[in-house]
Amino acid sequence: MPSDPQTPRVPARLGAALRQTASGVAQGWRGLSGPERALAWTAGGLACLIALVVLVLSLLDWNMARGPIGRMASARLHRPVTLEGPLKVRLWSLKPSATIDQLRVGDPAWAGPGAMATIRRLTVQIKLLPLLRGQVVLLKLEADRPDVRLLRDAKGRATWDLTDGARPATPFHMPPVAHFQITEGRLSITDAVRKLAFSGAVSANERLDDANRGFQLTGDGRLNNNPFQLRITGGPLLNVRADRPYPFHADVRAGPTRLAADGEVAKPFDFARFSMALKARGADLSDLYDLTGVALPNTPPYALSGRLERQGKLISITGLNGRVGDSDLAGALSVQVGGARPMLKADLSSRSLDFDDLATLFGGAPARGRGETVSAAQQAIGRKMAAERRLLPDTTLNVGKIRSIDADVSFRAASIHAPKLPLQSGAVRVRLDRGRLTADPLTLQMTQGKVSGSATLDARGATPITTVDLRLTGARLEQLIPIPGGGQPLTGALVSRIRLRGAGDSVHRAAAHADGEVVVVSPGGEIRESFAELLGVDVTKGLGLLWSKDKGVVPVRCAVADFKAVNGRLTANAIVFDTGPVLATGKGWIDLDRERMSFRVEGRPKEFRLVRALIPITVEGPILGPKVKLDTGHAVAQGGVGLLLASVVSPLAAILPFVDPGLAKDAACGALISDARGQGAPRR
Repeated sequence: MPSDPQTPRVPARLGAALRQTASGVAQGWRGLSGPERALAWTAGGLACLIALVVLVLSLLDWNMARGPIGRMASARLHRPVTLEGPLKVRLWSLKPSATIDQLRVGDPAWAGPGAMATIRRLTVQIKLLPLLRGQVVLLKLEADRPDVRLLRDAKGRATWDLTDGARPATPFHMPPVAHFQITEGRLSITDAVRKLAFSGAVSANERLDDANRGFQLTGDGRLNNNPFQLRITGGPLLNVRADRPYPFHADVRAGPTRLAADGEVAKPFDFARFSMALKARGADLSDLYDLTGVALPNTPPYALSGRLERQGKLISITGLNGRVGDSDLAGALSVQVGGARPMLKADLSSRSLDFDDLATLFGGAPARGRGETVSAAQQAIGRKMAAERRLLPDTTLNVGKIRSIDADVSFRAASIHAPKLPLQSGAVRVRLDRGRLTADPLTLQMTQGKVSGSATLDARGATPITTVDLRLTGARLEQLIPIPGGGQPLTGALVSRIRLRGAGDSVHRAAAHADGEVVVVSPGGEIRESFAELLGVDVTKGLGLLWSKDKGVVPVRCAVADFKAVNGRLTANAIVFDTGPVLATGKGWIDLDRERMSFRVEGRPKEFRLVRALIPITVEGPILGPKVKLDTGHAVAQGGVGLLLASVVSPLAAILPFVDPGLAKDAACGALISDARGQGAPRR
């Protein structure tokens, strides 16, 4: 039969070799057992499959794979990904690479049409052998003209959140990149939460430029209506090694706030671990919320430094040192991120605390005199409060910040500078849990005596509620009420308790709705003639006081002022002033909303004496500047005080234990209670 001219001829020698090989394979196959034949079939099948895959990949037009690759990336990133330009793949190498032109990553549906990122050309090269072990090592990453536009709306939805709302188990970090280059990159951020609008340029060169930088991100914009500038520089991203730290410098300016950092990333591109020497200064620590997302208290101008480190979800600052206002501050703090809210822990201390610096914590202003450290905004608050003769600040509390973080902070002041108060030292522990802030225990040590207790601000509801429970024990009148030019107009022990609860989103509004009670007790002391000079009135005439043998001194057995607070108005249930021969009583009120007071005090001798007519004393006007005068038109006639003792002094048996359980048994105040019972006061 003649041969087909289209059928290729097999050379005789090759044909003989093929026939011999086939004969050998057949003989070997017949010699295999069943399991051995199955294993041979499997190995042969895999070999054929690998050969087929190699053949297909060698002949594949990779541009046909752009659609499937884009759909896989879209599913992974939860936003549309398209490969619009040609795709070139160099597969058969120990260092495979791919280049794509016109890569586009779109915005999520809620952000509307737009692109989160576009890259004119992207080149990626990896190491093959580490990839087989599940490790990604990028030999090259080159991005030509990347344009990244990030957006976060007022609801907190962010286009850079690629988790589709799920919280990542670990912070994001890139695999190591040996050669990283960015050409003519652009970055813009619009953040409604932080009130940030930023536009900047990004570049990463192979070698250092004239300013010794290979990587740089520079730009400016607005942050919370303040000018914002960002500058980050680093070394060249060429021959970067995973075992060698990558150094960087950062300079951030937002209005009066400036942050400067020199640090290093321990493992390049692993941004979950880095450290830096940080310096920060600005007008108010609370302004750092816009930059960091961590809510800090309002403060006077500050200048602080420390070492910041991040290890995964834990950010810590050690060696914190510097000044806040006219107070020094030192210690350490940490912030745990990744939970429902950041958790701030801190242990802070001051060698010398300027007491007026604390006014900013409550929305007020520090002292504004010469040499005081105060910002322009705080100057304005101080001038406004002074013009209105306000004691209680009315700055609205930002409850959103309080609800955004949990905290456990301890603070100690070794000494306190307070010219008008005899304070020596203080300590407080502040805990913040889901919008409820508690300062407990709170202690202020005085030269003699101390203030102790707790305060709570509950911002979990629609209107914040403030609760205060403070005790003053072991104090002395002569320390709290000095007279200008020297001398001690009042002497004696002093104890007090304040327990108030009010709803309001500022200190003033909470006080204006406060309910509770305030009691002040002086269990024994003396009044001197210089007290008349202090008040500008003749108290001997007003209260009918009789000086002792020690000229110019009147002994005081017990003095009590008991107030009931209802909706911001403190009404005196009892004002009692017992000097032995004279019992002075009073009535009046303090309005915390209008910050005004009105009191009237009258003295009555316990026995008939030949003294001048008793003239009531009145105290009226603003809390910060009341006027004290004699009510000469209403002289008080002499008479018995039995009924007065029974009606006014009888509540003392219940009042005194509220302040201090031992007061009712005090020799002086106990005698006053005994006198009241002797006049028919009910026993308790």
